[in-house]
Amino acid sequence: MARQLKKSGARKNKRNAVNGITHIKSTFNNTIVTITNLKGETLSWSSSGASGFKGAKKGTPFAAQTAAEKAAKQAIDQGMRQTEVLVNGPGAGRETAIRALQAAGLEITLIKDITPVPHNGCRPPKKRRV
Repeated sequence: MARQLKKSGARKNKRNAVNGITHIKSTFNNTIVTITNLKGETLSWSSSGASGFKGAKKGTPFAAQTAAEKAAKQAIDQGMRQTEVLVNGPGAGRETAIRALQAAGLEITLIKDITPVPHNGCRPPKKRRV
């Protein structure tokens, strides 16, 4: 009879973090949601692209909502209850992602916009004429 081999490789150890920080990076093309503990170690993350959306659909509010729900579910499974939300970028999925976190069962204690504002730095891209 064959012996059982021990599986080698990285194992994800379960971290119990009740409080954490949710980083929402919302660009025009994608939304990335990362949930960390207070030290900054990543507990879970998701993005519109990782949630199954492709192309222009990644920039929609619904895609951001799906990504936030997915990341929140993973964080809640690891014991998270409260989170601060740091929002970065000008994308369409900012508010929708915050609402999805709340609906998933995370208590939001702080919402902060950390989008960098230039002191007249680089010239922005030209506006689209549709």
